Amino acid sequence: MERFITPAALARCLPFVLFMALLMLRGALPIDGTSPIDPRWVYGITVLVVGASLAFFWRKYTELHKGTWLSLPELGLSVAVGVVVWALWVNLDHPWLMMGVEDKVSFTPVDANGDLIWPLIVVRLIGAALLVPVMEELFWRSFLMRWVDKPEFESVDPKAVTLKAIVLSTFVFMLVHTLWFAAILAGLAYAWLYRRTGKLWAPIVAHAVTNGVLGVWVVIMGAWEFW
Repeated sequence: MERFITPAALARCLPFVLFMALLMLRGALPIDGTSPIDPRWVYGITVLVVGASLAFFWRKYTELHKGTWLSLPELGLSVAVGVVVWALWVNLDHPWLMMGVEDKVSFTPVDANGDLIWPLIVVRLIGAALLVPVMEELFWRSFLMRWVDKPEFESVDPKAVTLKAIVLSTFVFMLVHTLWFAAILAGLAYAWLYRRTGKLWAPIVAHAVTNGVLGVWVVIMGAWEFW
């Protein structure tokens, strides 16, 4: 355990743990109006808390510092992968491709009259397209995928991660998503990007594009079940 709970590991795990804990809190709140806090705004609290934790640990995220930016071809590839993952996500929603049923009522950004609550939508988009990709890729790819190969994960070259590491980390990634098959494909796509470029910004950009396009698509189509 001493080798697992290192400052570098803590910096990549704690924001993710906080995010999941606050999501569980949201799910525990009643949605019938009896809760002192509107469950939908717990996401806003989550953005602030997780964002603060990422800012606190920023110096430890060496893979995101200057000199790790993407080249233009790498950026284009990342954007393309993000769009493909979005397309898969919204089409692979058949019942047999889903694991369990997730309550989405508290994420529906409309009031009693059916009008959109734009502040709620903006907060959701900021969190999903900017904060979540950084937080998740630091945990799933930078930490967990490399840790599977070696507890001293910072010494593992992303371009040298093994198939075992990619498969195991993707499997765990799948377990926390309702759309399990889409999650497998997304996890493999983001892992492939990280391994191919050796830069964490690649899966972060792809993840951000997926979530950003998904958010806009949800607002346009009213497909709240994907949000």
